[in-house]
Amino acid sequence: MLLLSAATALVLTAFQDNLVFFYSPSDLQTKPLAADQRFRLGGMVEDGSVVRDGQTIRFTVTDYAATTPVVFSGILPDLFREGQGVVTEGRLNSEGVFQATEVLAKHDENYMPPEVSDALERTGKMPNTMRMPESTSNTGS
Repeated sequence: MLLLSAATALVLTAFQDNLVFFYSPSDLQTKPLAADQRFRLGGMVEDGSVVRDGQTIRFTVTDYAATTPVVFSGILPDLFREGQGVVTEGRLNSEGVFQATEVLAKHDENYMPPEVSDALERTGKMPNTMRMPESTSNTGS
């Protein structure tokens, strides 16, 4: 019994260490985060916010209700640009800047990560060009 409890505790600890939550900029204003907690931040890359300095890129992620500044050092995906959906992974520093270790951009004009689209829908700011077309059914009657 003790061995089973220890094994369960190990599995749960490993699972918790690898669990990464998603937040929108609005969520960051209302939900307390543990210091140095790794999470995903998603939204739209704010127009006019991208500043490049060598390998370091600074930009702002917005859900149109709130914004979060992001800094990333590395190579961005080819499809990364202002006004497009993005999901970043990293940690919030003590100054409120999100230190991204990974940046994911949407892969075509008809796709947006579900976390990003949910956050934009909640704020009522989902761009019409990003909405999924409503399905129509033909009942044949």
